[in-house]
Amino acid sequence: MKSPFDNAEFAHLVAWRHKLHQFPELSGEEAETAREVVSFLADTRPDQVLTGLGGHGVALVYNGAEAGPTVLLRCELDALQIHEISDLPYRSRVDGKAHMCGHDGHMTMMAAVARHISRQRPARGRAVLLFQPAEETAHGAEAVLADPKFAEITPDYAFAIHNMPGLPLAHIAVAAGQITCASMGLCIELTGKTAHASMPETGISPATAVARIIDNIKTFEAGDVVAKGFRRVTLTSVQMGKPVFGITPGSAEIRMTLRTPESNAILGLLDNVLEMVGEVAAQERLSVAHSTHNFFRACINDADAAAAFDEAANRMNLSRVTDYVPIRGAEDFGLFGSCSKSALLFIGSGIDRPMVHNPDYDFPDELIPVGAELFIGVLDQLLGMPRPGDPSLDGIK
Repeated sequence: MKSPFDNAEFAHLVAWRHKLHQFPELSGEEAETAREVVSFLADTRPDQVLTGLGGHGVALVYNGAEAGPTVLLRCELDALQIHEISDLPYRSRVDGKAHMCGHDGHMTMMAAVARHISRQRPARGRAVLLFQPAEETAHGAEAVLADPKFAEITPDYAFAIHNMPGLPLAHIAVAAGQITCASMGLCIELTGKTAHASMPETGISPATAVARIIDNIKTFEAGDVVAKGFRRVTLTSVQMGKPVFGITPGSAEIRMTLRTPESNAILGLLDNVLEMVGEVAAQERLSVAHSTHNFFRACINDADAAAAFDEAANRMNLSRVTDYVPIRGAEDFGLFGSCSKSALLFIGSGIDRPMVHNPDYDFPDELIPVGAELFIGVLDQLLGMPRPGDPSLDGIK
């Protein structure tokens, strides 16, 4: 795939992506990655640099010559708690942590946009390049929006791109309306009483309750296709007792993920599951506690924002996958729709590549210029900033 950036610049960007890949940081720990972003893009001469945004977030602001809208482009800083299985020369150097979702690639797309803006500023408005923290835990967007500094850059439009294995390389999926589901993690803690294994009747084991709860959660599922009424409860972890032979278990922990198309509907599903768990626990003479985690709001694409992505893809003659969205997955971009016209676009990483969050996944470098040009195409429409290869850029160094 031919890059719209020259070979030297593309190589420079790829080398930076590989550097980021080697030094991953988890959600909430992205201090060094944030510093690296600010350092690497210092020569793009942003008019304003906001750091410590919602944690370790970074926002680079580039002003246009005239008044106009504020357009925010978002990528993510954080990696995952996964041990990378790879022979790549740039594999993760941090044991148990790796960029297995492609956030290193998303950051590099954004760096390519910044380098382009340094050569061709917007004619109007402001371009804000946001490197968001803590996307993987669903804490980042909420923290960024709650940060008082965000008021300085509140956008009229917000855009994000996520790579997606399983889609053909550089094919896109974007549409107005529902794009991703809402998702929430639920942790159930059951407490009974241990006993000597020879006298289990003197204890209160959670084993039967665990089996009943696991069996019952299937009754809350509805539908296979993301549409109104779709609900999904997925068991993710069960821990019970100690790894010994002489003691019966006295406690257990069950983790599951709840999923619905609408952000509010997930609270109703949560109530349903908790009611069932409470009934089972009472019948089995167990005390019960719960906690919720990682509440991802649904992504709903605004029609105007989705149309801007669509037009950018048209200009690039990119192929489309029209039956892909909405998906069951979740993304921490949905909250930006509460303050702006927002749109999320999926770009294919290739049919045969490992899925994101797998230990052998790696972001394809070929997507760096494609994603950057999509973002730049949006900026051109809204802020008047020609994309790479536009005749108006001839002679600009």
